[in-house]
Amino acid sequence: GRHPMLHRHMQRLGRDCITHWNGSQVLAFNSPVPGFMRWAGHYPWISFPRPVPADLSANWRIPPFFGPWRQFQNCNWRLDSFMPSSCFHLPNLSMISEGEEPLTKKRRLDDHHGTSTPEEGTNFSNQEEASGLSVAQIEGKHSSKKGPVKRRWEYFCQHSRTMKIFEAKQTDQSNTESEAKFDFTVMSYNILSQNLLEDNSYLYKHCRKHLLIWAYRFPNILQEIKQLDADVLCLQEVQDDHYRTEIKSSLESLGYHCEYKMRTGRKPDGCAICFKTSKFSLISSNPVEFFRRDIPLLDRDNVGLVLLLQPRFHCKTNAVLCIANTHLLYNPRRGDIKLTQLAMLLAEIASVALQKDGTFCPVIICGDFNSIPGSPLYRFIKEGKLNYEGLSIGKVSGQEQSPRGQRILSIPIWPKKLGISQNCVYEVKQQQKEENAGQQEKYNSFLSFLFRLSSKLQHHFKLSSVYSHYFPETGIPEVTTCHSRSAVTVDYIFYSAASNDTDAQPGPVDSFHGGLKLLGRLALLTEKDLWTVNGLPNEKNSSDHLPLLAEFRLIER
Repeated sequence: GRHPMLHRHMQRLGRDCITHWNGSQVLAFNSPVPGFMRWAGHYPWISFPRPVPADLSANWRIPPFFGPWRQFQNCNWRLDSFMPSSCFHLPNLSMISEGEEPLTKKRRLDDHHGTSTPEEGTNFSNQEEASGLSVAQIEGKHSSKKGPVKRRWEYFCQHSRTMKIFEAKQTDQSNTESEAKFDFTVMSYNILSQNLLEDNSYLYKHCRKHLLIWAYRFPNILQEIKQLDADVLCLQEVQDDHYRTEIKSSLESLGYHCEYKMRTGRKPDGCAICFKTSKFSLISSNPVEFFRRDIPLLDRDNVGLVLLLQPRFHCKTNAVLCIANTHLLYNPRRGDIKLTQLAMLLAEIASVALQKDGTFCPVIICGDFNSIPGSPLYRFIKEGKLNYEGLSIGKVSGQEQSPRGQRILSIPIWPKKLGISQNCVYEVKQQQKEENAGQQEKYNSFLSFLFRLSSKLQHHFKLSSVYSHYFPETGIPEVTTCHSRSAVTVDYIFYSAASNDTDAQPGPVDSFHGGLKLLGRLALLTEKDLWTVNGLPNEKNSSDHLPLLAEFRLIER
């Protein structure tokens, strides 16, 4: 169609007759071109030489030298009736690759419309700076492309002292015949509850609205689960009504058995652990509720789930595996609650994973911990100890940039009546066997005194993280979640490493019966990588988190 701002001579231009001009790109028109024309604001009257036939691609763009005719640059030209009879070249014409949108369409979408006016486009850079977008967001949006970002599998060579990464699977012959091998994969995935998405819509202003409806999102999520084909799924933010009507039946059709724990109170989502019945059988399912009515500190509705599984393979002893899944409190300023919730989860794991001989079976802990790598909470999980004396309550998870003016963690963090010790195990209830009640009372008072003095937390597990959280070549952080407000790592898979695992962390090796060897993982991405596909969620990835996936070998001595 005609554009009202174009010069009347330009409006008569067409596609059949095309004339050469100095330059490298091509433009075609239908109606005959006059022998001369005037380019307003740029060239005087000039004559065109004789037309020369040439081919023309339909993906062309008018160069930005038409002065005030900015809209001409962004209009959509239809060349469906193009006849390759003749052409002329224009200088400095920028060709846009297929699938790439005009610059004005790469700006963040507002709540009501998915397009912007040409006037907005002229101030695009200024608007980006004023909107508070990160550098990675701006660079990623300017290089946006269609299709998902590819994630590669990383397999590890266990022979070297320093772990080496291969994109092709390596054969591992390090085990002796005395060890029984059982390989399996575990996924941790926060699938983004629809209720939470709608309650926090400001986090997803960069997304087109149709991408955020559950009817669009669930097929994508299910397709991811099918493609990755994990033996164990640890899912967070599983909405209760969706679980009952769609998620459970869909996963069962794929060969999974599902265990689910909904959050307490009126929170309609929870955690699920699903495992393939061809690989494991269920020994016990143990839900953990972090809400305690009689303890003011524990007034939040987060939950955890701990399963004890038995692998379906023949070995000399009955090997078992403990799988835990949780979603800790988000609030960055309540590190006291986060640590207490974690201690409750660890106490339940210690109870479930404890074997008859006093050792622990191998443990895998998955979930959204709402804590960043290197934070005190993260270090406590990996190192097995934390001295929190003088620690600000807002620094526990590392989410707060400047937690000034916040109170210090109390000693102890949780009250004794919770029944969990500073070693993150359930306290053994003392039986009133002593005849002298006075001696028993003094003994209990002494225990309470020691409990109040301790500012050191410990746990009995030797845990390693599947991911290293930074790309070794560049030092750029890995990202597990990415939306309008942040792009960080908060999701993890921790595992009890076997004593011969090169990625093992120092810990109580003798307290474990066997262990786990990390064989490989699905590589994570950088923030810039994710913004090339407009962050999360997007057309192919329908959660604001990435799925984490690792392959393990169960070592049974």
